[in-house]
This record gives sequence, structure tokens and C-alpha cells, in this order.
Amino acid sequence: MPVKVTKLLPSLTLILLLLRFVSTIDGSEFTIIEATVADIQRAFADGRLTSRQLVDLYIDQIERLNPLLRGVLEVNPDARHEAERADRERDEANRGRRSWVGLGELHGVPVMVKESIATKDKMNTTAGSYALLGSEVPRDATVVERLRRAGAVILGKATLTEWYGTRSSRIPNGWCARAGQAVNPYVESGDPCGSSSGPAISVAANMVAVSVGTETDASIICPADHNSVVGIKPTVGLTSRAGVVPISPRQDTIGPICRTVSDAVYVLDAIAGYDPADHEATKSAGKFIPEGGYKQFLKKDGLKGKRLGVVRNPFLLSYNGSSAVSAFEHHLDTLRKKGATIIDHLEIENINIILDPYQSGEAVALLSEFKVGIKKYLEELIKSPVRSLADIIAFNSDNPDLEMMEKYGQDEFLISETTSGIGEDVLKAVELMKKLSEDGFEKLMDENELDAIVTLGWGASTMLAIGGYPAITVPAGYESDGMPFGICFGGLKGTEPKLIEIAYDFEQSTKARRVPPILKLGCMEF
Repeated sequence: MPVKVTKLLPSLTLILLLLRFVSTIDGSEFTIIEATVADIQRAFADGRLTSRQLVDLYIDQIERLNPLLRGVLEVNPDARHEAERADRERDEANRGRRSWVGLGELHGVPVMVKESIATKDKMNTTAGSYALLGSEVPRDATVVERLRRAGAVILGKATLTEWYGTRSSRIPNGWCARAGQAVNPYVESGDPCGSSSGPAISVAANMVAVSVGTETDASIICPADHNSVVGIKPTVGLTSRAGVVPISPRQDTIGPICRTVSDAVYVLDAIAGYDPADHEATKSAGKFIPEGGYKQFLKKDGLKGKRLGVVRNPFLLSYNGSSAVSAFEHHLDTLRKKGATIIDHLEIENINIILDPYQSGEAVALLSEFKVGIKKYLEELIKSPVRSLADIIAFNSDNPDLEMMEKYGQDEFLISETTSGIGEDVLKAVELMKKLSEDGFEKLMDENELDAIVTLGWGASTMLAIGGYPAITVPAGYESDGMPFGICFGGLKGTEPKLIEIAYDFEQSTKARRVPPILKLGCMEF
């Protein structure tokens, strides 16, 4: 069911008053605020909580907070039924009538997925635009299929920057026609970032246990950074993109956005792997995924013996004079104390070209790849009001009030429509990005024998995106105005095990995340 979004946002004071209450379940208290997957599973095992009760609690949280935050686009009308099925399966396992095999970490746990990830149910998949409202997808996206197989409850669809921000250069982060402007739960005027703003806001504000987002360039790392949560941007091809509204087959990747590294790893374990429907990208997944999955790398001594490269220029420039820089220096000392070797003041060759999408060729490639990819996606829909980028442009022009055309326009769509497929200009752009990556990031990693690079904030995202490299961002602190910032760890393709070890040890050593102000003043115990 679509979540109603009011025109006038309720005041922060009113929401805080609404949050001041305590409830109990069967006489036992269970706190959903900051509850981890492990906390939830313990409550299930102890009989203090059922999946159905947990879904009810999160839906209540959404109904109270989402009118302000706009992080959730739709709540799954079948979520309660899915939760009840999970409860029956758990009860059967407890009674010995079925095996516990398959009842893993995510069994019965509510998950929010970005609205551009297809679900074959009563919810829409529209990339935030009215142009796709009422379209019908042929099947669940592969990542959703795998979440369901793991027993997760699909709680709903999270908002996003419309069409990932590819429609117009004027669309602000976190805005889409169907939901309006998403709001950062820490600083109301703060940037929620995009395009996976909804998944990040939803878990940050404890409207869901865990979430799944997508990234082409910065769309997991930046929202996670700005909303004080953990984001894992997997190696391109580690997770399937089948059934997800596309931008680029070279850069698109699907990954977890959660409150903790361990929760993100549980989600990654559930969704990673080869998919025949995305063969070309995922055929290498098997060689990257370690036997036994990723949770074995949640080690409290994961930093010991790691070689970490610090790239300051240009990633610290935007933080000059802020408290984030001093916090970053303190965190580097923590990394050293935990046994890591820090190689500081490293420089990446051609970094200014790499970070400029017009000089690197990224803009040329993405605009062409989007036109080709979206046409293929739309043609595979069972029904759809639009079947090509030209149709979307026409819809927007014919419905200016719905899509706020006068305010935001569709300049990038218009440029994309003028492209003519994957021609020589695109191939040259792709080759340039490959060379820039080899001579830049890969050379830096190899010559310094690094396990990962460490940067303040999300600024390294483009460098990692154009080469298909993985990254993890972890909450690292807050500016004087309360705006969050994170630390990003990036590595070569397939190095998720090392990145998880590093990120988990850092998280456990710093415990930097704190709940948003809208929750901090309310006890919110259940």
C-alpha cells in the first residue's frame, strides 16, 4: 500500500512527543531502536518476539516517522502474511516438524528494498516516477528472490532520487515525484544524498531492520555516509542486477545498507552469487565468494597486520576546518593501535581527471548505456505505460505537474536520447576509464602492497565506481551541526573479505554511530 505523505510536515516536537511511550510483548521488553539482526534472532529464540509483532512495530514506526522523513515509498500489504509464514516455519522447526536448515540470520527479519528493485507482488517498481506507475514486472529481482529464500520479510519499498538522478541535473538528492523530498534524520536541512537515500534513511531512523540499495556511482556510499549507517558497495558482478532498473552494466551493483557491519554482511551473504539472468557480470562471482560466505570475516582483530593507504588529496579538501578532520586523525591512531600499518599522504595519478565525469569519459558512457539499458528493461515488462526513453520523455512533457517539469526539467534525459547506442565514442570512454583505473587506483594498491585505502567521507566513490571496485563506509562521527560523516575503506575487485575485517574491527573499536535526534529523546522500548 502506498504510504501517505502529507503536504505539511509535522513538527519535530510533535514527533518527539509521539515517541515517548513503552510497550511490552508478553510481559517482556524488546527494544527495536538499534536492534541488530542478532538481537532479533535472540528475541525470536527466547519467545519474546514474533516476526508478525516485529513487522507491526516497524509499520507503526513508519506511520509515525515517514510523514517527516519520506524514506519509505510503499509498505508491502502482504508483509504481515509473510511474517506469519516465517513464524509458522520457526514454530515447526521448534517442534521438530521441519529442519532448522535454511532458517538463517535473516529468517523472519523485515527488509526494505530500494523501489527500483523489482518485486513480483502488490507493490510498484517505478524508479520514483509516475511514468512507470502501474507497470508489471515479470518476476522478482534476483536479489529479492534470494532474500525471500533466506526467509526475510519484504517490508516495503524505499524512496530514491528519481531515475537515480539521471533525469535532470537539477533534481536534488532524495527527491522523486512519487514521494517528494526525503529528509535526513539527523539534520532536517542536511543532504540525504542519493540515490539510495530511502534505504539509508529507513534503517537510520529504525523504520526497518536492514535494507538493500543500488549504486552506479556513490549511490550506496554517499547516502550511508550522510545518514550515519553502514553501506557495502560490492564488486560489480558479485550481486545480480537482474530485475533492477538499470543505468550501466559496467558500474551498477546491488548492496546492503544497514546500521551495523555484521547486519550488512548477513544481507550480502544472502544476495551474492552467480545468476544466469545476469551471466556476463556475475560469472566471476564464484571465484570472489569465499567458501562459507562472508560472516566468517567479522573479526574483532581484523585490523591486525593490514596495510592501509591514506589518500588525503583531494578527499579531505571539502572538510577543511571542520571537526571531521580531527576525528579522522583520531581514527587513524585507532587503526594503528589495532595493529594496522598506515601509509599516509599517498597520491593517485590523474585523480582530478578520474573525478571529473566529463574528462574521464564516465558521463559519455553512462548517458549512452542508460538509453540502451532502460529500453531493454522496459521491453521485458509484462505491461508498462512506457517502452523507451523517448516514451518517458513524452510522458514527463505531457504530465508536467506530476513530474514537476517546470522546476526540475529533464535535461539529462534529453541528452541521453540523442545518443546512438554503444558506439566508438563510448568504447573510447570505457577504455580511458580502464586505463585511468589501472594507472591510478590499481597502481597505488599494488606498488604500496595495500589491503585497502582509507578516506574521509564519500569522495572516493567515483574512483571506485568507474573500475567496479568494492567499498565499505562506516559511521565515523558528526559535525558540529549534527551532520554525520563516515570513513570509507576501498579495495581491489573481490577483496570484500579484507574490507569486512577492517570495517568490522574499526566499527567495534569506535562505536561512532548514534541514533538520530528524533529517536534519541524518546525511549522507544517495546
